[in-house]
Amino acid sequence: MTTEAPFSVCVYCGSRSGSDPLYTLLARQTGQAIGLRRWQLVYGGGRSGLMGTVADAVLASGGRVVGVIPQKLREREVGHTGLSEIHIVDTMHQRKQMMAERADVFLALPGGIGTLEELFEVWTWRQIGYHDQPIGLLNVGGFYDGLLAFLRHTVSSGFLEQAQLDKLHVGTDADELLGQLHGACLKATGPDSYRDI
Repeated sequence: MTTEAPFSVCVYCGSRSGSDPLYTLLARQTGQAIGLRRWQLVYGGGRSGLMGTVADAVLASGGRVVGVIPQKLREREVGHTGLSEIHIVDTMHQRKQMMAERADVFLALPGGIGTLEELFEVWTWRQIGYHDQPIGLLNVGGFYDGLLAFLRHTVSSGFLEQAQLDKLHVGTDADELLGQLHGACLKATGPDSYRDI
């Protein structure tokens, strides 16, 4: 007898909490929404900042959490010790690939350059054709307003197609955006392969 794997959300977010308490509240709400649905969180395996807040909220709400963290970052990001699964890898590339392989959808919360890098990489992988899984951006308190304005500028400047920008699901409410991503995932045709990235 086999059990079906839970729907899996890969979350990218800061290993810091940021200057506005709203960011921590958003991370907690996101984790609760994932856990209450009995879904699975896949994330970078840290205990600090928004990363830890999301993971703890998922676990407290009844969901599973899979962490993937490079050995080099285990101390720097303070690796979480209470997860459902933890995978220690050698490189950042292995980390991002394993996270993607375990995910059904991707969601970015507020964060720094690591969060942005992960968001743009997985979005690029979609554009190239490695996957067709939905990608979301949770824009709380206008955190990503500047980035979204710049992305519209790249469209008007001829470097990005509007159709590609439209594939980025943007929302301000965690529960609503997770519902949108789940619905979009049901329409994805796959199969997805990250072997050649």
